[in-house]
Amino acid sequence: MSSFPHTRRAATLARSLRLLFSFPQEQRDPENFYRSLAEDTATQLENLRRDCVGTSLKGSSILDVGGGPGYFADAFNQRGASYTAVEPDASELSAAGLYPPRQIRASGHALPFKDEAFDLSFSSNVVEHVPRPWAMGEEMLRVTRRGGLVVLSYTIWLGPFGGHETGLWPHYLGGEFARKRYERIHGRPPKNIFGHSLFAVSCAEGMHWAKEVATRGQAELELLFPRYHPSWAWWLVNIPVVREFLVSNLVIVLRKL
Repeated sequence: MSSFPHTRRAATLARSLRLLFSFPQEQRDPENFYRSLAEDTATQLENLRRDCVGTSLKGSSILDVGGGPGYFADAFNQRGASYTAVEPDASELSAAGLYPPRQIRASGHALPFKDEAFDLSFSSNVVEHVPRPWAMGEEMLRVTRRGGLVVLSYTIWLGPFGGHETGLWPHYLGGEFARKRYERIHGRPPKNIFGHSLFAVSCAEGMHWAKEVATRGQAELELLFPRYHPSWAWWLVNIPVVREFLVSNLVIVLRKL
């Protein structure tokens, strides 16, 4: 297993603070927020590919499951990658009016691609929005080439951002409570409705699925780490219970065998 020098070197405290202070922009200025997040995501995936495979993203085929309105396309195209996005929600596809090429409306549970079609498949903050996230993970494995990477990153329910736009604490009293409180305050429902488009996914669930995949011999589990933390805090994923509250966003990195 790699020591992940490129990925660790980029996971600094300064980066963590920059991302933390950018989160309030998601609702106020989504274009700048998502373009900044896209750049950070592409950089992180390039570092992971260098550490696990030994090459950059240049010339590689990338699948983004849950690509949304297309903010991520430029970040990958600028790195010389061939970027394809899948998004099931028609309103999300048209939200920014970008319409990048190779943007497909389809479900992550039934990806419309042949086996081993991509060098790297990833999903950024999608797992918590689908009812069968690990079925989506299996599909991502299917369409990834042998030796390629599958990277799933998702928000932990019991972390401070588990309730998404409903606030930092209301979801600890239940998803329905958080939704109703948001409606009372704002006079409209939140974008993410608990039980419909937002689900309570634990850190342990993702770790269990990843280890199960490795046990089956389908992939090697390369790394589990908190997406937004500096590298010196990655050890948090190894502490049961604590990780549910402090990891915030888990990254699962698998290399298909």
